[in-house]
Amino acid sequence: MMNHYETVFILTPVLSDAQVEEAVKKFEDLLTSKDCKIVAKENWGLKKLAYPIQLKKNGFYTLIQFEGEGTIVADLELAFKRDERIIRYLTTNLDKYALEYAETRRQKKKSSKA
Repeated sequence: MMNHYETVFILTPVLSDAQVEEAVKKFEDLLTSKDCKIVAKENWGLKKLAYPIQLKKNGFYTLIQFEGEGTIVADLELAFKRDERIIRYLTTNLDKYALEYAETRRQKKKSSKA
């Protein structure tokens, strides 16, 4: 059975746009190589952190929503830990209510852009 997950990670603010894209692609490729289906991806851009992390006050936020086996989370988080560009990450298992909320939020975002 496939589980639904959402992961948000923060990349160090010293990266260029191309380096941010390359880092995000690395994690997307990891997920797809493990037979995960990427449902949605959102680049939230450079945001101020709630508190300094590693003496940094800002970071590039990215959200990826995906479906996959439960074992993928350990592999993904190990990759996050090994990558010095990642300053924080959080992966959550989405229940049906969180799934509905995520879908509704994406639809609102699409309609506000139109």
